[in-house]
Amino acid sequence: MRSAILSSPIYTLAICFLLMATACHHLDDTRIPPAPVHLVFANESDWNIYGVAGAGDYKSYIRDKRIPRDYPYTASSFTGFGGLLLVCDYLGNPLAYDLACPVECSSSIIVSVDPESRLAECPKCHSTYDVFSLNGHPLSGMAAERGYGLRRYRVGRSQLEYMLVSY
Repeated sequence: MRSAILSSPIYTLAICFLLMATACHHLDDTRIPPAPVHLVFANESDWNIYGVAGAGDYKSYIRDKRIPRDYPYTASSFTGFGGLLLVCDYLGNPLAYDLACPVECSSSIIVSVDPESRLAECPKCHSTYDVFSLNGHPLSGMAAERGYGLRRYRVGRSQLEYMLVSY
């Protein structure tokens, strides 16, 4: 009787479903080549002027193009491979990503945040990424099909600066 239950198609289907449901989903967020990231907000005032103010806020930083124009870049400022996207998630936590699309792997093809959908989108492959609640996970396009997420960077306080974005 026991061997009949174990060999039944329903039992096999249940095991397959259980394995699929518990399988790990792999996200590749390392396709963008490592590049130096060092962006300093020296004090709370600098953070309030140049950083992200609150939930849902975002800014792009590209040192070579002087974006944003008024940010005080220094010789030790680095903004990654394609630039830096700094966001404040829906809980008020700052997060940082490389702007380069992981599908295209080019420093000149960068994602931008659509103010209406609140998704980051690549202008070439049209993949979309959730940068406010899913840590840069792909939602659509080739990135979702292949499991390519945006490269993340560290954001946090240091002993010398109010806020530091680094790799």
